[in-house]
Amino acid sequence: MIEVHTASREDIPMIVEFQKLMALETEDMALDDKKISEGVASVFDDPEKGFYMVSESNNQVVASMMITPEWSDWRNGYFLWIQSLYVIPSYRKQGVFRKMYQHIKQTVIDSEIFLGLRLYVEENNNSAIDVYTNVGMKGSHYKMFEWVDNSK
Repeated sequence: MIEVHTASREDIPMIVEFQKLMALETEDMALDDKKISEGVASVFDDPEKGFYMVSESNNQVVASMMITPEWSDWRNGYFLWIQSLYVIPSYRKQGVFRKMYQHIKQTVIDSEIFLGLRLYVEENNNSAIDVYTNVGMKGSHYKMFEWVDNSK
């Protein structure tokens, strides 16, 4: 049985490990231990940055995702962004993300201030795109652009 809940500080080591695994798997990137550990901890130190959710099976964390708010002046409310999602490979295709998604979606439905959910996906990650489509998400008409100072 999968249980979904807001993460606690005790989950930080596992979330850090998941982020390192995800970066290696999706971008062939090794994350700096100190930087990622401090980055994850800073979300717990400053709730305005967002929060983490975890899924557990048999008292073992098997997935995590970060939820970050984005203010919309047009709509006078927040969109919640799903970020940093990782599911242990042996738990994939078992409904873990679906359960997490339904949990955060219900949070939006029950809220006066939350408007909807958003996420971004690497355009060639077809398995993730299929998962997001299967839970009822639709591609947006927006195209994402970014600039990153890679010296940091």
